[in-house]
Amino acid sequence: MDTIPAILRAAAERYGDRPAYVDGDRTLTYAGLLDEVRELARRYVGHGLAAGERVVVWGPNSIEWVVAALATTYAGGTLVPANSRYTGHEVAELVDRTGATVVMVADGFLGRSQLEELLAASEIATVRVLGELSTLSLDHRGEERQVREATAEEVEARADAVSPDEVADILFTSGTTGRPKGAMSAHRQTIGVARAWAELGGVTADDRYLVVNPFFHSFGYKIGIIVGLLSGATLYPAATFDVDQTMQLIETERITLLPGAPTIYQSLLAAPGRADRDLSSLRLAVTGAAVVPVVLIERMRTAPPEGLAIDHVVTAFGMTEAVVVTMCREGDSAETVATTCGRAIPGMETRIDDESGELLVRGDYVMLGYLDDPAATAEAIDDDGWLHTGDIGVLDEHGNLRITDRLKDMYISGGFNVYPAEVEQALMRMDGIQDVAVVGVPDERMGEVGKAYVVGTAPADDVIAFAKERLANFKVPRLVETVDALPRNLSGKVLKTELRK
Repeated sequence: MDTIPAILRAAAERYGDRPAYVDGDRTLTYAGLLDEVRELARRYVGHGLAAGERVVVWGPNSIEWVVAALATTYAGGTLVPANSRYTGHEVAELVDRTGATVVMVADGFLGRSQLEELLAASEIATVRVLGELSTLSLDHRGEERQVREATAEEVEARADAVSPDEVADILFTSGTTGRPKGAMSAHRQTIGVARAWAELGGVTADDRYLVVNPFFHSFGYKIGIIVGLLSGATLYPAATFDVDQTMQLIETERITLLPGAPTIYQSLLAAPGRADRDLSSLRLAVTGAAVVPVVLIERMRTAPPEGLAIDHVVTAFGMTEAVVVTMCREGDSAETVATTCGRAIPGMETRIDDESGELLVRGDYVMLGYLDDPAATAEAIDDDGWLHTGDIGVLDEHGNLRITDRLKDMYISGGFNVYPAEVEQALMRMDGIQDVAVVGVPDERMGEVGKAYVVGTAPADDVIAFAKERLANFKVPRLVETVDALPRNLSGKVLKTELRK
């Protein structure tokens, strides 16, 4: 049965005492994972979580994140991951939009006080339980609540009642309007796309998978946590990416899988201590999210000291609304891997719109729709079921996809999608800014960073400081230029192509 509780039970039965997660000095087996998930789910239910209610999980990669997320669906709830870099205001908006009744927080991450930030926001009226991820403790609202003792049988009945067609998760992605949109996926979709990816990558219980992709993103959650449950692989969650720690982990734990953005592999190749490390255990690397240089793929496949000697290097294309759409296959040439995103995975199909050149995708893993936004859903998915991606691309004679441009203004900074309209909305609230436009500009380390063109009197340093208070770090413009006026066409639309020049 394609539900997350069902595949968790199956993993515990099949892989039992095999390690599911290794996080620092702590190892958790698949059987132990099921036990911890059941216990937290029981406490969720005892604190009043009803079937279908939403739980926000806000924190970096950790075993506790996994338990909190899986316990949500085990108790019949819907998971809403929040970006670990978000501010309290941004998370409060997710809570407000979803009506979440439980929020699990990694307080103190990156030296911040996330609990204080969230409590300071007035938009979290629906939240009954505020928990702390590090200890999986519930009820951090400054007062004690009466809770009942839910039974184990009650929790198992909740898990049994989950349907493959129910919404398993809502992952938020920003749109061109600047307001985040919640992409809803059913259990069967979240599991199906993870199964397709794992089969194409040949993932097995013998693999040791270093997960640097954040769990709040579909790449870390669905292509990480769910792939683990399906394959029995051992996952190593990384809270942040540190190149020296990554190399040490690869060497000492004999890591075999390392999917991630191109910047991860570029950092490894450029690391001063790489020659002293044995990274030969790596067998599979899956990258994407940005333009990948052919030479990078070649070096990833080349033997040391020039390269990383990774046996199987592939690229893929996906988006929050469809997770994985295309993927290269083993045996594809370095040029195919670097210049294309591969072919449609089983269950998905692609085509290019004859008039606009836009990539359209259709299939089993296209989202159910956007949360509480039928108009945006209808705009994204047409009557024939084709999802309009907003990317311009071409398909070669083998069906390999190459992205050539963007219909939208989105840019990618360090592997994260940034939508300028959202940044502009935030900056327009600042005194001294009359008009603003944000575009992505090339950056050697991050791929692209934001540049804000500002009309007004606000000093550049103040603009950046204002953005840092309200936006996740990857969204904050790195460059600010003051201009007399923004270039616009006759209809008033900002001509961002001129700004990028």
